Amino acid sequence: MDREQAVARLETLVDRVERETMPVPVREVWAFGDVALGLDPVERLDVYITKDVIMGGDTEAAADFAAEYGVKGVGTSVRAEWAEAHPDRVRTSDNGYAAPEKCLAAELVAADEPIHLEVCNASFEDNVRQRLKGALARDAYEEVLDPRGVCLWVDGTRDEEAFDRLREASLAMPTLPAALGMLGADEDVANEAADVLKRQRTEQEGSSVRGDMV
Repeated sequence: MDREQAVARLETLVDRVERETMPVPVREVWAFGDVALGLDPVERLDVYITKDVIMGGDTEAAADFAAEYGVKGVGTSVRAEWAEAHPDRVRTSDNGYAAPEKCLAAELVAADEPIHLEVCNASFEDNVRQRLKGALARDAYEEVLDPRGVCLWVDGTRDEEAFDRLREASLAMPTLPAALGMLGADEDVANEAADVLKRQRTEQEGSSVRGDMV
C-alpha cells in the first residue's frame, strides 16, 4: 500500500479502538517498522497494541460460552459482551482458551491485509527491551521487536501530530542495527538480528499476529 493508504488504515484502526468495544481493554496503539521509517510504498504495516487485563471477570458468562461454543476464558481472557456479540470472531489458543491477541486480530484486521499485529500487556518501549534481552540471552534474534515506533493513541488520547508526521514521512529514524545498538546490542549481534528480521518479514503474507505477556 502507498504511504497515504497506510496512514489512513492506521487512522481507521485507531478510530475503531476509540469508538467500539474491543475484545480486551486497549491502552496504547503504536506504529513501527516501514511506516515509521517513511518508506513508500509500505510493504507491511506493523502495529503494536498494549492491552489491559480484564479486572474481576465474569465467570457465569465464561461457563455459558464454554457450554455453547466449547471455548474457555470468555469473560476472563476476553470481554463477554464482545464475544457474545461476535462469536464468529472469537479465536482460541492451542489449549482452547480465548486468545486476546487473535481475537483483536480477527476484530481489527482482514486475513488478506499485509498487517502484522503485536499485542502485549506491557508498553511498546518496555516490551522492546524485554524482547531484546531475551533474544540476546537465547540467540533467538527472530524474537526481537523493531524499536523504531511512534505512539498514535494512549489512554483515549490520539496524537494527531504523530499521524501528520507519518503522512509527511518526517520522522528521523536510525537503521535497525543502530537502534538495537542504542539499546545495548553489540554491533555484530545487532547486524545479525536485523538480517534475521528482514528475512522473516519477506516470508510473511497476509495478516499475522503475535501475543506476549510480560
